[in-house]
Amino acid sequence: MAAKAEGMAAKAEGMAAVPRSSSLVEAVLACSGRLQKEGLSGRISHLSGRVEELKDEVCSMINKRYVEFLPSMQSTKDLESQVEELSGNIDQLKSRIENEVQHDLNVAIAEFAELKQQLERDTLVLSVLKQLQEFDTALKQFNALLPQKKYVSAACHLNKARRNLKTMESRQGFELKILKALSRELTMQTQNILYLLGQEWQQMAVWKLPQSKEPSKEDVVTGPTVASVLQAFAILGELRLKFKHFGQLLLKHILKPLISHPSLRPLLEKHPDAVTLRFESVGSDLGHPSPVEVFARITLVLEALHRHQLDVPLEHHVEEEEENSSRPILAEVLGDMIWKELSECLIHDCLVHSIPNNSSKLGQYIEVIKATEEFEKALKDMRYLKEDSTDLLTYARNVNCHFANKKCQDVIVAARNLMTSEIHNTIKVTPDSSVTPPKLPDPRAGDQLKVQKTSEALLKQANNLENEKKLSRHTFSFPACRISESVQKLMALAYQTLQEASASTDQCCIQLFYSVRNIFHLFCDVVPMYHKENLQKLPQLAAIHHNNCMYIAHHLLTLGHQFQGRLSDGSATFIDLVPGFRKLGTDCFLAQMRVQKGELLERLSSARNLSSVDDEDNYSAASKAVRQVLHQLKRLGKIWQDVLPVNIYCRAMGTLLNTALAEIISRITTLEDISAENADRLHALCQTMVDEGPHVFVPLPEEKQNVPFQEEVPVYVPKWMAFKELMLVLQASLQEIVDRWADGKGPLATEFSPSEVKNLIRGLFQNTERRAAALARIK
Repeated sequence: MAAKAEGMAAKAEGMAAVPRSSSLVEAVLACSGRLQKEGLSGRISHLSGRVEELKDEVCSMINKRYVEFLPSMQSTKDLESQVEELSGNIDQLKSRIENEVQHDLNVAIAEFAELKQQLERDTLVLSVLKQLQEFDTALKQFNALLPQKKYVSAACHLNKARRNLKTMESRQGFELKILKALSRELTMQTQNILYLLGQEWQQMAVWKLPQSKEPSKEDVVTGPTVASVLQAFAILGELRLKFKHFGQLLLKHILKPLISHPSLRPLLEKHPDAVTLRFESVGSDLGHPSPVEVFARITLVLEALHRHQLDVPLEHHVEEEEENSSRPILAEVLGDMIWKELSECLIHDCLVHSIPNNSSKLGQYIEVIKATEEFEKALKDMRYLKEDSTDLLTYARNVNCHFANKKCQDVIVAARNLMTSEIHNTIKVTPDSSVTPPKLPDPRAGDQLKVQKTSEALLKQANNLENEKKLSRHTFSFPACRISESVQKLMALAYQTLQEASASTDQCCIQLFYSVRNIFHLFCDVVPMYHKENLQKLPQLAAIHHNNCMYIAHHLLTLGHQFQGRLSDGSATFIDLVPGFRKLGTDCFLAQMRVQKGELLERLSSARNLSSVDDEDNYSAASKAVRQVLHQLKRLGKIWQDVLPVNIYCRAMGTLLNTALAEIISRITTLEDISAENADRLHALCQTMVDEGPHVFVPLPEEKQNVPFQEEVPVYVPKWMAFKELMLVLQASLQEIVDRWADGKGPLATEFSPSEVKNLIRGLFQNTERRAAALARIK
């Protein structure tokens, strides 16, 4: 019951609170002019009073009922009806407020929004008018400062006018036809000041460029307006464009010539109002200037520019309304424009040529590194170069790598030039005159004394164990022959490069070692293709190329061993290249041998049918073919004389002579009928071959020295004895043939098969019992 009483009390208090908000409603309704005569305020006040009365009565009734426990049934019903009546009045008032007051509120809000939009338009107009006023003021101040040559301030005001115009153009929903006129005016004024600045700059930096290839020179006026002109260019955003053109002229006519022409010297002449930079030519223009000299010349030029023009910061102006960051000086701007091209030129036209060609000079390169470091420091002090830029110094300090690259490149270029030179320029090499490898330092030089004592003890022991029979000092030596002079130089280049590699750093050593290997790989690729036509047509060049390949292979056998322990980890070797070189030389020479064999067989084919050489024409053709074969062999013998090693020469000539003899033997043994006269003439032809054949063996220039080789013809010509046996058969009787056969054990049986001998007997002799008996014994 107490809880119910509290709830009723709270409801009563809520009813009592209604009058506090009636004033706002009354005000709104009063403004609308739609309240009745008594007004909402009066009605609400009346209702509030009635609610208070009702509240007192309800409280009293509740108190009597639940506190004093007095009977009040009738009074309760009365109060209930009063409450219902009061609630109805309140609902009516609320409905009225919602219907009439809400409409008035919407109207008020719409009017307020319209006023707000009007205010915004007025604010925008006011802002634009303010921008127009500032634009006009800036242009007036610009026009006042420009005749006074106060270019920096004039440029700032012009920039301010440009910003005002951009602000007006960016206003959305607001356009003025006058903006186009203002934009045209701004463009005209910008071009006006740029023209005036350009005129001023042309008077400040005067280039006098000669038409001929004489040195160029630059006159720089040191007036007080230099800084203001450059500053004005910077403010207008035209400094980089102006410096780009200036930088290109500076590079083309001053800096690059100083780098590439050793004879040029810059001269600086100072005047009261200007400084002149000119060139003079001193000495020869051959070769390449040293980096130290080049750095000094360029520093002189850039110092002059820095001192008289570019030591000016790009000042920060309040009118620009930019962030408060430090501005670069003019030297930095010019440096950014020219440094990339200048550094590349210094590297490719100066530092590259200063890289030593010999590892022994690498220690002296420290002077170049020091000069490079000082040069970069000077440029950084003058602000031409950023603090983190180290292009030149990095290149100079990496001298070992550049040395290896340059050395490898030079080696490959030199090797290729040798490979493409003429092969026929030859020199004679003998076991006594072979190219001696360069003297190499002892790999155990630190243990020299210790090794010496040990070697002495071992020598004493070795003397006791020494074999009485010793190998010739020419054992395993390369035989005497002729090789191309270029190949000898090529091997000398390989030895020299490996010697240099052994004294270099590990990385350089590896690069040089593989460069030498690349030389030999290049030889296998270049020489056969570059000299292909001559190697196919000229037998002398084929022989020289054969010797060249064998000469290189001979050195490759021991080339890696000679430098063992000095190249990297000692695993350097060239032995794997030996089979390739031997095959290269052999294939070329065998190809030439096949060509010569083909020519010999072609000449013998012109001998027509040897079965009828008793005919004068046939005999003449056969005799001519034999003479041509002998002539060809003698010509080859002269061409290869003193070129090929003696053993190769004899084997080659023996093979070709053997080819001719084998062809003649084959053609005679296949004849079915050989008359006596025919046999005599065939014998005569064979006798010519036997008489002249040995004379094709002339491997040495001295005739007497060739006699032993001519006496050993059967050693080099496998068919020589067979040919002589054939000659005997052509002049022998049946009994002599049978005797030389000797039941398959005689010399004739050694050279011919039974079928060949039987065929010869059938061709030479008529069919008689004696022939039949002789044939029966040939088996």
